[in-house]
Amino acid sequence: MNIFKKLKITDYIIILGIIILLAIGTFAVLKKKHFSNLPIEKEVKVQFEVFFRGVTISAQSVPFNVGEDAFITIRNVPYTKLKIVALDGRPRVTLIPAKNDKGYVIAEDVSTPNLYDFIIRLEDKAKKTPDGLVLGGNKLKMGLPVVIEGEKYRYSGTVSNIIEIEDENNL
Repeated sequence: MNIFKKLKITDYIIILGIIILLAIGTFAVLKKKHFSNLPIEKEVKVQFEVFFRGVTISAQSVPFNVGEDAFITIRNVPYTKLKIVALDGRPRVTLIPAKNDKGYVIAEDVSTPNLYDFIIRLEDKAKKTPDGLVLGGNKLKMGLPVVIEGEKYRYSGTVSNIIEIEDENNL
């Protein structure tokens, strides 16, 4: 009877050892895939532009303004509030065939009176690595999906330009 008890205890020890080894292996694989091993060279000031296509606004004024803070979500992960540094909004345009040098004329599209395209420039500090800039745990690259949210609006867009600001301290 004692032999069976010893076998059961050793079975438990073997199972516990296997579980510990699996946990260590899983952590090692996750660390290798999800956590960056790239060294941070320095922290830099960065401005990036987000392009919002087809924003419908029927109000008399634009819901966001230069100097205001807007909450940013990057790749469906909430990030932080950032300051709007610049704003460029234009109504939708269309090309009309014409007999001129270009062969067309650019005119405001009257069929979509409340549809606008916006480029909003935001500013933040990013970590510079050999692989590029990292903002909120995401590599800051053109095409990165971003959601901008304020008190009365929420729009989705993509990063269209990245400007690294040379600071006097970094020169």
